Amino acid sequence: MIIIILNYVVPVEEIDAHRGPHLAWLHEAAASGRLLFAGRQVPLTGGMIAVRGTREEAEAWARTDPFAIHNLAEYRFIEVAPSVLGPGLEALAG
Repeated sequence: MIIIILNYVVPVEEIDAHRGPHLAWLHEAAASGRLLFAGRQVPLTGGMIAVRGTREEAEAWARTDPFAIHNLAEYRFIEVAPSVLGPGLEALAG
């Protein structure tokens, strides 16, 4: 699993102007099974996305994010190998 941390580099008003296409991009990934979850940080300084696949796949996919295309956020990628999971999350193992 790859955790992608987004940090906004522009005002939130500019982020919000591109949020519709960004959400469509996330929903497409959810429908394909790639996306595990996504959400905004609190306070609103960026977001977090968890995806299946390799780091290389996640980096290539993230380059297609409307936020990346318009240089609205910086991306950090963290590979995680879950070892302890709560009930109902067994599918995240391995």
